[in-house]
Amino acid sequence: MNKSDKKQILVVEDEEHIAEGLKLNLTLQGYEVHIAKDGVSAVQIFKEIKPDLVVLDIMLPAINGFSVLQNIRLEDERIPVMILSAKGAPDDRIKGLSLGADDYLSKPFNLEEFLLRVDRLLTRISWNHSKKDQIIDGTDSILRVYSFGINSINFETSIAYCAAGEINLTEQELKLLKLFITNKSKPLSRSRLLEIGWGYTSLTSTRTIDNFVVRLRKYFEENPKKPVFFKSIRSIGYMFDHD
Repeated sequence: MNKSDKKQILVVEDEEHIAEGLKLNLTLQGYEVHIAKDGVSAVQIFKEIKPDLVVLDIMLPAINGFSVLQNIRLEDERIPVMILSAKGAPDDRIKGLSLGADDYLSKPFNLEEFLLRVDRLLTRISWNHSKKDQIIDGTDSILRVYSFGINSINFETSIAYCAAGEINLTEQELKLLKLFITNKSKPLSRSRLLEIGWGYTSLTSTRTIDNFVVRLRKYFEENPKKPVFFKSIRSIGYMFDHD
């Protein structure tokens, strides 16, 4: 089946009456709307349909909206995300925007204002897609090429040039690397890495992360048994760091 020509919007909202109300009004505006009722299904549906816009609640079952947002940003830095939440305190708004949200609207909200914001975000992304991309380093919002030590990772070609030679990285390896890089010098717990990087709850075996870190050390550390980049943090998890 061919993808609809209509703009596709993913609404992540666990309150059914709000979700259905948003779907009705967005559909009347000519959009194709998909609904996710929790964080795990939001990540799954996002990967399946690659929507043009995500409308995201924060207080969700299983995985909260902030973690969903971080997962989306590991997949795609450009897709517009609007947070629509009852958590409207300045700290919540700042956190949402700092994690990559494009807009933040507090509940209760004015429907006309909401629809105008949706239209603005979709119009802006259309303009952005018409511009030519440029290669930039890992300090910018769109990660293309990142270097540390003798290593260099090209996120466009999925190739790393490193201590182990030239490596073709898997999609999940790239995602985990991007998560470490964007949280440079910050300790990350295994459960947090699973939640953001995989969209899994803490019920998933933590050996998943350990196995991936062993692999990254083999690629990028001159001595994997004495890592200087991918460090273990006792009783917490891991941290990526370099000068």
